[in-house]
Amino acid sequence: MERAKSYHRRKIVITFFGMILVLALLGVRLTKLMIGDSEYYASLAQDLHERERTIKAQRGRILDRNGVVLADNRTVCTISVIHSQIRDPEQVIKVLTKELKLDETAVRKRVEKVSSIERIAKNVEKEAGDRIREYDLAGVKVDEDYRRYYPFGSMASKVLGFTGGDNQGIIGLEVEYDRVLEGMPGKILTLTDARGVELENTGESRLEPEEGLDLKISLDANIQKFAEQAADKVMDQKQAESVSVIILNPKNGELYAMTNVPEFDLNNPYELTGVLQEKTTDGDSDSLQNALNRMWRNGCLNDTYEPGSTFKIITAAAGLEAGVVTLQDTFSCPGFKIVEDRRIRCHKVGGHGAETFVQATQNSCNPVFIEIGLRLGAERYFSYFRQFGLNEKTGVDLPGEAATIMHREENVGQVELATISFGQSFQITPLQLAATVSSIINGGTRITPHLALEAGERDGTLRTVYTHETGKQILSEKTSQTIRYLLEQVVDGGGGKNAYIEGYRIGGKTATSETLPRSANQYISSFIGFAPADDPQVLALCVINKPQGVYYGGTIAAPVVKEIFENILPYLGLEKAAAETEIGTFLANS
Repeated sequence: MERAKSYHRRKIVITFFGMILVLALLGVRLTKLMIGDSEYYASLAQDLHERERTIKAQRGRILDRNGVVLADNRTVCTISVIHSQIRDPEQVIKVLTKELKLDETAVRKRVEKVSSIERIAKNVEKEAGDRIREYDLAGVKVDEDYRRYYPFGSMASKVLGFTGGDNQGIIGLEVEYDRVLEGMPGKILTLTDARGVELENTGESRLEPEEGLDLKISLDANIQKFAEQAADKVMDQKQAESVSVIILNPKNGELYAMTNVPEFDLNNPYELTGVLQEKTTDGDSDSLQNALNRMWRNGCLNDTYEPGSTFKIITAAAGLEAGVVTLQDTFSCPGFKIVEDRRIRCHKVGGHGAETFVQATQNSCNPVFIEIGLRLGAERYFSYFRQFGLNEKTGVDLPGEAATIMHREENVGQVELATISFGQSFQITPLQLAATVSSIINGGTRITPHLALEAGERDGTLRTVYTHETGKQILSEKTSQTIRYLLEQVVDGGGGKNAYIEGYRIGGKTATSETLPRSANQYISSFIGFAPADDPQVLALCVINKPQGVYYGGTIAAPVVKEIFENILPYLGLEKAAAETEIGTFLANS
């Protein structure tokens, strides 16, 4: 009996202390929750009763070198509904259907959907947003937003690029400098009860957005207009597939203009135009997306082509630098040159006969440039190819730059070397050609073509000055001077005479190359020119893709550059000069 009582007392004691231990543990836990984790759970409670709406930041503008606004913003509205706060759903549906011009069924589906917040429409014109706000409908939110706006429509469309519905860059500078332009979004916070209904008299708390930085670029709106007008004109005249024009400062690589017509409307970037619209199959999304991608491509740097005779500038520079040819050398052109088992013809079937190197350059004589390439040999030719920077991308601050497509050096025989020497059997981008020729004629300093100059706040406060690599010497000043002289002779009395402007010293080179496959009998016509020839301040390249009818570069591309130069040389402050370089004087001093 006594043993049973003792056991019972022990059991009570154990139970008592067990309960104390449990209560102590609960106390510790409650203390931790109430004190140690109070901020965490208070934050959760706050989040549960807060509804958040994003305020988009105003995107930074894009300005040309003179401060002209190329990309701006327009105020628009985002219309949303909060299901738990709607008092008259039929009235809401009626108003939104009418003012937004949307399908009633689609609006009804969103208004009746049980969710914390449902977006009905975005990028709504401010006038329409203001009208909806005046109805004062419970549960309808009208938030002001921004949409990208391009004052010049299609101008420089493939350079500037555009933004998507979330205001993020899609192509061009808009995506390349997206982090500079985008800014920091803000927030609107409202308090609600457990049912999600906004509490009266609590107001809203706002975290204001931070504007993006303005980006100033080297593009000149006036020069861009001149380039696009000239490109559009020759495209219409020759019914070409596309026309690319690049204009830059050959001394520092600043791009003054870049166009690849046809351009597209930046304010309606998903609207196909012209031939692409006709070729797109209705309802075929893959076909539509492919067509849009083609429309958005910047052929100046996204696509490669066989440069043809404009590449003879590189062959001449390498030959002169290596000492395998001089201005005094003479050649004989019978209209072809036999290389191994191949008969490679000159564009002049009857040949040019006896000619100096100066005359061969004026005549764009294939056999002479083949001879220079063979004198160099594949190993030395490729070393200059690398030295001039042709095996690397230019480093331009635009997305999607294509690389040079060239034979592997070990696979280059005499025939391949011969065709490379006059610009065939490999491909480069128009921008690579323009950058390389700029580097050859500017005294031999390799430049990086670029657009961004600086970024700053709207009030003018400067935040970033962009620097771009330059300074690598790729050939001697003497060779650079000789090339400038040779190319001036091409315009003065050779194949580039259609680019001649009285009173200006202009250098340049024409080209006409066949597209692949050769059996298609379609051509690419081009001309690269610079001025003044003795001290180049501006360089322009025109590439006409698949012109109809007459297709020679000297006939149809050189006049385009002439027209551009007639407009922009006075604009750039380059005055006419009466002095001319005499061939005898140059030869005597070289």
